[in-house]
Amino acid sequence: MQCECAKQSSDLSLMKDVLETYGAVPGSLITILQQAQAIYGYLPMDVIYHIAEQTGSTPAKVLGVATFYTQFRFQPVGKYLIMLCNGTACHVNGSERVAQAICEYLEISNGGTSADGLFSFSIVACLGCCSLSPVMMINEETYGSLTPEKAVAVLKEIREKEAAVQ
Repeated sequence: MQCECAKQSSDLSLMKDVLETYGAVPGSLITILQQAQAIYGYLPMDVIYHIAEQTGSTPAKVLGVATFYTQFRFQPVGKYLIMLCNGTACHVNGSERVAQAICEYLEISNGGTSADGLFSFSIVACLGCCSLSPVMMINEETYGSLTPEKAVAVLKEIREKEAAVQ
Protein backbone atom coordinates (compact mmCIF):
# COMPACT_ATOMS: atom_id res chain seq x y z
CA MET A 1 0.00 0.00 0.00
CA GLN A 2 1.36 3.40 -0.96
CA CYS A 3 0.89 6.57 1.01
CA GLU A 4 -0.62 9.67 -0.57
CA CYS A 5 2.83 11.25 -0.93
CA ALA A 6 3.74 8.54 -3.46
CA LYS A 7 0.73 9.23 -5.70
CA GLN A 8 2.24 11.55 -8.26
CA SER A 9 2.04 11.04 -11.97
CA SER A 10 5.58 10.34 -13.15
CA ASP A 11 5.94 8.19 -16.24
CA LEU A 12 7.32 5.11 -14.49
CA SER A 13 7.91 3.33 -17.80
CA LEU A 14 10.99 5.55 -18.21
CA MET A 15 12.62 3.48 -15.44
CA LYS A 16 12.06 0.14 -17.21
CA ASP A 17 15.53 -0.22 -18.77
CA VAL A 18 17.32 0.98 -15.63
CA LEU A 19 15.43 -1.46 -13.42
CA GLU A 20 15.92 -4.33 -15.86
CA THR A 21 19.66 -3.64 -15.90
CA TYR A 22 20.26 -2.95 -12.20
CA GLY A 23 17.15 -4.01 -10.29
CA ALA A 24 18.45 -7.42 -9.27
CA VAL A 25 22.10 -6.40 -8.86
CA PRO A 26 23.08 -6.23 -5.17
CA GLY A 27 24.47 -2.85 -4.13
CA SER A 28 23.10 -0.99 -7.14
CA LEU A 29 20.57 1.24 -5.37
CA ILE A 30 22.71 4.38 -5.68
CA THR A 31 23.18 3.74 -9.39
CA ILE A 32 19.42 3.29 -9.82
CA LEU A 33 18.73 6.51 -7.93
CA GLN A 34 21.32 8.38 -10.02
CA GLN A 35 19.75 7.10 -13.22
CA ALA A 36 16.27 8.03 -11.98
CA GLN A 37 17.43 11.55 -11.18
CA ALA A 38 19.02 11.82 -14.62
CA ILE A 39 15.69 10.81 -16.18
CA TYR A 40 13.34 13.02 -14.12
CA GLY A 41 15.71 15.80 -13.02
CA TYR A 42 14.96 14.95 -9.38
CA LEU A 43 13.51 12.01 -7.41
CA PRO A 44 9.71 12.17 -7.29
CA MET A 45 8.16 10.19 -4.44
CA ASP A 46 6.25 7.87 -6.77
CA VAL A 47 9.57 6.95 -8.38
CA ILE A 48 11.06 6.21 -4.94
CA TYR A 49 8.15 3.85 -4.23
CA HIS A 50 8.44 2.28 -7.68
CA ILE A 51 12.16 1.64 -7.18
CA ALA A 52 11.43 0.05 -3.80
CA GLU A 53 8.76 -2.18 -5.26
CA GLN A 54 10.85 -3.25 -8.26
CA THR A 55 14.03 -3.94 -6.26
CA GLY A 56 12.37 -5.69 -3.33
CA SER A 57 13.46 -2.94 -0.94
CA THR A 58 11.30 -0.99 1.43
CA PRO A 59 10.44 2.63 0.59
CA ALA A 60 12.16 3.58 3.86
CA LYS A 61 15.43 1.99 2.73
CA VAL A 62 15.33 3.67 -0.70
CA LEU A 63 14.42 7.03 0.81
CA GLY A 64 17.06 6.56 3.52
CA VAL A 65 19.78 6.08 0.92
CA ALA A 66 18.49 8.96 -1.20
CA THR A 67 18.34 11.39 1.73
CA PHE A 68 21.79 10.40 3.00
CA TYR A 69 23.58 11.61 -0.13
CA THR A 70 23.45 15.31 -0.99
CA GLN A 71 23.61 14.58 -4.71
CA PHE A 72 19.94 13.62 -4.71
CA ARG A 73 17.14 16.16 -5.07
CA PHE A 74 13.46 15.78 -4.18
CA GLN A 75 12.13 18.91 -5.87
CA PRO A 76 12.40 19.99 -9.49
CA VAL A 77 15.34 22.26 -10.16
CA GLY A 78 15.83 25.16 -12.50
CA LYS A 79 17.42 24.84 -15.91
CA TYR A 80 20.70 25.94 -14.32
CA LEU A 81 21.77 24.32 -11.06
CA ILE A 82 24.23 26.52 -9.18
CA MET A 83 26.37 24.71 -6.64
CA LEU A 84 28.52 27.04 -4.57
CA CYS A 85 31.36 25.44 -2.63
CA ASN A 86 31.62 26.25 1.06
CA GLY A 87 34.61 24.01 1.82
CA THR A 88 37.43 25.38 3.93
CA ALA A 89 39.37 27.09 1.13
CA CYS A 90 36.24 28.60 -0.40
CA HIS A 91 34.89 29.69 2.98
CA VAL A 92 38.17 31.37 3.92
CA ASN A 93 38.28 33.11 0.53
CA GLY A 94 34.79 34.59 0.71
CA SER A 95 32.17 32.09 -0.38
CA GLU A 96 29.70 33.52 2.16
CA ARG A 97 29.81 36.92 0.43
CA VAL A 98 29.38 35.23 -2.94
CA ALA A 99 26.40 33.26 -1.60
CA GLN A 100 24.81 36.45 -0.28
CA ALA A 101 25.23 38.17 -3.66
CA ILE A 102 23.72 35.20 -5.53
CA CYS A 103 20.77 35.00 -3.14
CA GLU A 104 20.12 38.73 -3.39
CA TYR A 105 20.36 38.76 -7.19
CA LEU A 106 18.11 35.73 -7.66
CA GLU A 107 15.84 36.63 -4.71
CA ILE A 108 16.10 33.11 -3.27
CA SER A 109 17.83 31.33 -0.42
CA ASN A 110 19.97 28.20 -0.31
CA GLY A 111 17.98 25.33 -1.77
CA GLY A 112 15.62 27.63 -3.65
CA THR A 113 14.69 28.12 -7.27
CA SER A 114 14.30 31.52 -8.89
CA ALA A 115 10.79 32.75 -9.69
CA ASP A 116 11.43 32.35 -13.42
CA GLY A 117 12.47 28.71 -12.89
CA LEU A 118 15.81 29.38 -14.53
CA PHE A 119 18.16 28.94 -11.55
CA SER A 120 18.33 26.69 -8.50
CA PHE A 121 20.92 27.44 -5.84
CA SER A 122 22.65 25.09 -3.45
CA ILE A 123 25.58 25.55 -1.11
CA VAL A 124 27.65 22.36 -1.06
CA ALA A 125 30.39 21.08 1.23
CA CYS A 126 33.11 20.73 -1.40
CA LEU A 127 33.53 20.73 -5.17
CA GLY A 128 37.15 19.58 -5.08
CA CYS A 129 38.46 22.70 -6.81
CA CYS A 130 40.30 24.29 -3.89
CA SER A 131 42.87 26.04 -6.08
CA LEU A 132 40.00 27.97 -7.72
CA SER A 133 38.39 29.10 -4.48
CA PRO A 134 35.84 30.43 -4.09
CA VAL A 135 34.26 28.31 -6.78
CA MET A 136 30.82 27.46 -8.12
CA MET A 137 29.53 25.06 -10.72
CA ILE A 138 26.57 25.82 -12.91
CA ASN A 139 25.45 22.56 -14.45
CA GLU A 140 28.79 21.19 -15.72
CA GLU A 141 30.64 24.51 -16.01
CA THR A 142 33.09 25.58 -13.28
CA TYR A 143 33.65 29.23 -12.32
CA GLY A 144 36.57 30.02 -10.03
CA SER A 145 38.27 32.88 -8.22
CA LEU A 146 34.84 34.37 -7.63
CA THR A 147 33.92 37.66 -6.11
CA PRO A 148 30.30 38.60 -5.46
CA GLU A 149 30.43 40.80 -8.56
CA LYS A 150 31.89 38.06 -10.80
CA ALA A 151 29.26 35.56 -9.66
CA VAL A 152 26.39 37.93 -10.38
CA ALA A 153 27.92 38.84 -13.76
CA VAL A 154 27.93 35.13 -14.73
CA LEU A 155 24.25 34.83 -13.77
CA LYS A 156 23.34 38.01 -15.68
CA GLU A 157 25.12 36.68 -18.77
CA ILE A 158 23.19 33.40 -18.59
CA ARG A 159 19.90 35.29 -18.17
CA GLU A 160 20.70 37.50 -21.15
CA LYS A 161 21.49 34.46 -23.33
CA GLU A 162 18.23 32.82 -22.28
CA ALA A 163 16.24 36.00 -23.02
CA ALA A 164 17.82 36.23 -26.47
CA VAL A 165 16.78 32.65 -27.28
CA GLN A 166 13.13 33.25 -26.38
